[in-house]
Amino acid sequence: MSNRKTDTSSIPDYEVLFSSEENKKSKGSGFLKKLLKKNWYKLIISSVLYTIKACPNWIIPILTANIITLATNQTDGALNAMIMNTIVLFAVSLQNIPTHMLYARYTDKMLRTIGAGLRSTLIRKLQHLSVTYHKEMESGKIQSKFLRDVEAVEMLNNRFVKNVIPAVIGALISIGISISKSGAVTLFFLFVIPVNVGLVYAFRKKMRKTNSQFRSETESISAKLTTMLEMIPVTKAHGLEEEEIASLDENIKELTKKGLVVDKANAYFASTSWVLSKLLSGICLLFTGYLAIIGKIGVGDIVLYQTYFNIISGDIQALINIYPEITKGMESLRSVSEIMLSDDIEDNKGKIKLRYVHGTVHFDDVSYRYPNTDKDVIKDFTLHVKEGECIAFVGASGSGKSTIMNMIIGFLKSTKGTISIDGKPMEMLNLSDYRHFISVVPQNSILFTGTIKDNITYGMPNVSKKRLEEAIEMANINEFVKDMPKGINTMIGEHGGKLSGGQKQRISIARALIRDPRILILDEATSALDNISEYHVQKAISELIKGRTTFIVAHRLSTIRDADRIVVMDEGRCVEVGTFDELMAKKGKFYELKTLNDMGKSIDEAMGVRS
Repeated sequence: MSNRKTDTSSIPDYEVLFSSEENKKSKGSGFLKKLLKKNWYKLIISSVLYTIKACPNWIIPILTANIITLATNQTDGALNAMIMNTIVLFAVSLQNIPTHMLYARYTDKMLRTIGAGLRSTLIRKLQHLSVTYHKEMESGKIQSKFLRDVEAVEMLNNRFVKNVIPAVIGALISIGISISKSGAVTLFFLFVIPVNVGLVYAFRKKMRKTNSQFRSETESISAKLTTMLEMIPVTKAHGLEEEEIASLDENIKELTKKGLVVDKANAYFASTSWVLSKLLSGICLLFTGYLAIIGKIGVGDIVLYQTYFNIISGDIQALINIYPEITKGMESLRSVSEIMLSDDIEDNKGKIKLRYVHGTVHFDDVSYRYPNTDKDVIKDFTLHVKEGECIAFVGASGSGKSTIMNMIIGFLKSTKGTISIDGKPMEMLNLSDYRHFISVVPQNSILFTGTIKDNITYGMPNVSKKRLEEAIEMANINEFVKDMPKGINTMIGEHGGKLSGGQKQRISIARALIRDPRILILDEATSALDNISEYHVQKAISELIKGRTTFIVAHRLSTIRDADRIVVMDEGRCVEVGTFDELMAKKGKFYELKTLNDMGKSIDEAMGVRS
């Protein structure tokens, strides 16, 4: 993962095209209309280039008809006229090489830029969506939308520019030339259009439905595959490989079943349209042959009209044949719009950008409940934290400790009451800027594929060597790095899979240390460490928290003895606040938790001795 910012000035941003009221109602098609409108001048240039490079399609039939008529009539100068027609035929054919390359280069660049803009816009939206949204939306489904659906939308744009527009241009030019030759024949040609439109109308509902079902099943299996990969250690540990295979096989069978339904609908559609095209072509040949017999048109014009009919029919057929892909693309566009139209975002526009954070944090009668629930997980919580104070939170699982941490970070917004940073309500702050002054060490370390150094300096490409070494020393990383052949430049694998839990957590701690934060949040940060590593890290943390506002969630209560205040949580409420000694002397809830904690530790130590 790179720490460098990429220059995205050449990549368009399409978020505003998704956010229109029209697009919210149409769930996707509004975006396509606005996208085409935004690129209208590029589409015109592409269309002009196509018309020039494809002109042999319409000129050659005229030249062919002329040559046949000259050969049939055998008038004076016929041979010279035939030679001139042939020269023109060669000229218009040869120009296709340079003009086609120009058309392809311009059009492909336009389409690639649109595709890059769509992917970049989706990434920005995913970054701006709230943590709550990402918790509720399975990552496998998001991956499916980003990979499969965006690719299908790109193909939709490609088909429109390279198939739909050329087909419309070809049909209009062919009809225009036919009108100049014979109105009666043109009327017959126009009869082809409503017949084919009727065919599309007959199949459209079935194809839309089957594509929607197939897309949903694809998202579902993608989400389950992601879960399966994460669960492999647990699956193997319990010997459940065959059960997992059987479970995924059922999903694969269902996906195959729905895929076959899509294929069947597409096959019926394609075969019906092909037969219809051939029948109409036969009728056209019979009609123009009859007109030649009665002297209404020349013999050469049979070839001319038959060619133009095939061009018009072929263009309409092309539009019909790509209709399944258009349906798939529109369904994928609706799928992508589900993300783009979500309003569960963190909006920092026009909010206060903090130049500095002192670290005063006030909770005033704060409550919080998760969306779509009727129970508060934090209830009437009030706490005033001074700059540089160390506050520890303890309580049973589900008591609300981590929820409060997420509210301090700004991941969750209070449903009642106010949280203030340095006297400013959090809802007035630009949270992105505010977070530059805080560091978080979560309970479960979050690492990415890269080196140890990459993970420590994430987002800080210009950090000094001295500062890096200090963070490594304080987090006791040298203890295991010194034995690695490449030291801090050792690759750690996906999610740090080549490291132990304690090693991963120390890298997370170093990542927090190197940022020199004003507010430090440690959410059970030492839970994965052994006693020796915990001793070194606790010593480092004791130095780190000096002069910084620190919030600690700890499972080992002995590690928070030196906290300025300890907040005891129970079912979302603050039931006790005080120093370690004050709470122990009170013999209330904290004393009870400490006694249970010590008993558990004694049992663990006894089990360790036995083993």
